[in-house]
Amino acid sequence: MNLAIKDIRHNLGRFALTTTGIGLLLMIVMGMGGIYRGVVEDATLLIDRVGADLWIVQRNTRGPFAELSRVPSNLVHRALAVPGVQTSREFIYHTIQRERDGKPLRLAVLGLSWPTDRGEWLPLTAGRPLQQSHFEMIADETLRLQLGEQVSLGKETYTVVGTTKSMISSSGDGIAFFTVADAQAIQFDVPGEAVRLERASRESRGRDFEQAIQQPFILEQAGAPSQQLPAIARPQISAVMITVSPGTDVQRVANIISGWGDVAVFSNDDQRELLLKGSVEKVRRQIGLFRVLLTVIAAIIMALILYTLTLDKIHSIALLKLIGAPNTVILGLILQQAIILGTLGFAIALAIGQRVFPLFPRRVILTQPDLVQLAVIVFGISIVASLLGIWKAMQVSPHEALS
Repeated sequence: MNLAIKDIRHNLGRFALTTTGIGLLLMIVMGMGGIYRGVVEDATLLIDRVGADLWIVQRNTRGPFAELSRVPSNLVHRALAVPGVQTSREFIYHTIQRERDGKPLRLAVLGLSWPTDRGEWLPLTAGRPLQQSHFEMIADETLRLQLGEQVSLGKETYTVVGTTKSMISSSGDGIAFFTVADAQAIQFDVPGEAVRLERASRESRGRDFEQAIQQPFILEQAGAPSQQLPAIARPQISAVMITVSPGTDVQRVANIISGWGDVAVFSNDDQRELLLKGSVEKVRRQIGLFRVLLTVIAAIIMALILYTLTLDKIHSIALLKLIGAPNTVILGLILQQAIILGTLGFAIALAIGQRVFPLFPRRVILTQPDLVQLAVIVFGISIVASLLGIWKAMQVSPHEALS
């Protein structure tokens, strides 16, 4: 006869409630680890899926993900001229927030280098890649934009031609994919009144310019759009992505580009490190601290519960000692209950978590190594938590059975 199982059956209601409470606590510990994995996955998602070997960014910056980067668009052609470079693509990335149907719409805008990149590499769940250079977009499902829906951004309206899944920015916002030209139009859009004031300011400055006085037609050009004025540079991009030819030494190409004075170059691994040791590092430390605290709290709660269960069995333990039962029987009773409590709590945490975690606003990723690690920790906690109950049981005198 197993005394631990018999005692659990005798106090089934209380043991079930206790196990459920432990399971919910362990679910939070499990979720903390899953949230961290989700943050890491979201932060490195684009770096891993875009498929670039090297990233060219603004000099003395760690862009385009860790911080803001601005480089001229003609850098694409400069990079393509480097020996060993197979493809060179523009990259624009920024975050915007608009209001739609009375609710905030926050999305990360990513510009695809049209027509080289149409978004074929995206894991589409519906629709198609981009087929024209303007007014089309691919949206992540978390943005809740339906196929064929039209979205007004800036002065233009864009149609959702495709939807994708699990394309999330490091801040947890869904990513919307446009062509580079459309992404620039969204990023540098200004109100009409601001454009009018800027043109008036140009004319005012031009009136004091001696060459404009001698050649009045120059002053007339001040009212033209900015992109038509040769003195004003084209809008800048965030970075340039490079793919090297097969068999080419990536480091050799990086050394050539790093010699340019206006840019810096990073590999895919460098970009991952910049993110993981930057903004993600603080999140990792904070979540790690919470996990440790919750684990300690779970151990304390389990120890107190087992101690309370032991107090309820003082008379039974004294009776066992009185009839000559060895200490191993009493130790096994408490230890087995602790292990059963931890095992059932872990099972409840996993079962509830798999149904609840998909409802979280941020992705919660449960990996097999993390689950095994937590299971080992729970097993260790169960053993350590039983020590308080075992200590109390060893203090029980057989004479207490006669009192």
